[in-house]
Amino acid sequence: MTDRPRILRPSRRLLLGAALAAPALRAFPARAAGEVIVRTPGGTYDDVMRRHVYDPFTKETGIEVRPVAATSAKLLAMFRANNVELDLIDTGDGQLLTLERMGALAPIAYDKWRWSKPEDITAEVKNQYRVANFVYCTVLGYNKEHFAGGAPDSWADFWNAGKFPGPRMLSDMASGSANLEFALLADGVPKDKLYPLDVDRALKAMDRIRPQIRRFWDTGALSAQMLSDKEVVAGSIWNGRLQVLIDRKAPLAYTWNEHMIQVQALGIFKDAKNIAGAQLLADYMLQPEVQAKYSRDLIYGPTNTKAFPLLSEEERARAPGGERSRQTGFYQNVTWWEDNRDRVNRIWSRWLQR
Repeated sequence: MTDRPRILRPSRRLLLGAALAAPALRAFPARAAGEVIVRTPGGTYDDVMRRHVYDPFTKETGIEVRPVAATSAKLLAMFRANNVELDLIDTGDGQLLTLERMGALAPIAYDKWRWSKPEDITAEVKNQYRVANFVYCTVLGYNKEHFAGGAPDSWADFWNAGKFPGPRMLSDMASGSANLEFALLADGVPKDKLYPLDVDRALKAMDRIRPQIRRFWDTGALSAQMLSDKEVVAGSIWNGRLQVLIDRKAPLAYTWNEHMIQVQALGIFKDAKNIAGAQLLADYMLQPEVQAKYSRDLIYGPTNTKAFPLLSEEERARAPGGERSRQTGFYQNVTWWEDNRDRVNRIWSRWLQR
C-alpha cells in the first residue's frame, strides 16, 4: 500500500464517543523527557509488556515507556482536538483502521527497523500505517463433562441443538462484533467465501439457534465466567480467556476447526510528540525473541514468523496464527466490519428486540 488513505468522515458512533470523551483530554500527567506514551488494554497485559518489552527497551535505549488506558473515543477526540498526548497506540486493528482513514496515523517506518525485519512479519497483518503485534482468535469452546459422549467440532455442530443439546452463548456487538461469520459457516458458507458477509442470511441462521442462546456476551470476562460456571455448555470465546481456565484444570476444551483469527496492532499518531521513540518501540516489540516471550505469557500468537521456532511444541500448538491455525481458521475481515459496523449495529439491535 503506497497511497495515503483517503480522509473519511467519522461515523456518528465515533463522533458521539469523542464528544463524551473530550473533557478527559486533560487527564494525562506531564510528559517526561525522552518518554514514549503507549495506549494499552491495561491490567495484566501491562505487567507482561513491562517485563518483556518496556523495561528491556528502556535499558537498551534509555527511553522510558509509560502505558496509559484510553478508549477509542478518547483517541479520536485527541486527534480532532489537535491535542495528541499519546505516541504509540496498541489496540484492535479495526480501531486503528478508523484512525488511519481519518489521516491520524504516521506510516510505520519499516525501512528504519534495526531489531526486526519487515519481511518476517506475516503479510496479512503488515500494513503501511499499522502492524500487528499479536493475533488472538475466537474458538468454539465447550464443557467436556457435558459432552462426554462426543463434542461439537464445527459451527454446524454448534447449531445442531438436537444432537448437541444444552445452553449456549455467542458474542454481542458490544464485544466488538457479533458472530455473524459463525452463523454463515453453520449455514454452509465456505470460510473462504464469507466476505462480504450476508447479514440477512446470518440472522436467519441466528434465528434457528437463538432459543438455545442463554446470553450474548459483551466482554471476555463474561464469556469465561458463563462457561466456567456451567451457565452455558458451549459457545464462542477468545482462546486466551479459555486457555486460562483450562490451565486451571477446568473441564473445558475447544476445537481449532473454523476459528476466527483477530488482530491486535500498533499505530503511531502522526502528530505524536515522540514519533521517533514510538517507531523505535514498535520495532523493538516485534523482534522474534521479544515477541516469543510476551506471546507465550499472553497465550496469543506472534506475528513475526521467526518467533514461532522459539516457542515449545506445546506453545506453538496452541498459538493462533501458526501453521495449523492458518489451515483450520480464517482471518476476520476488519475492513468489511469497519465499513459496515454502523449498519450492522442498527440491524443487530432491531433483531435482538424481536
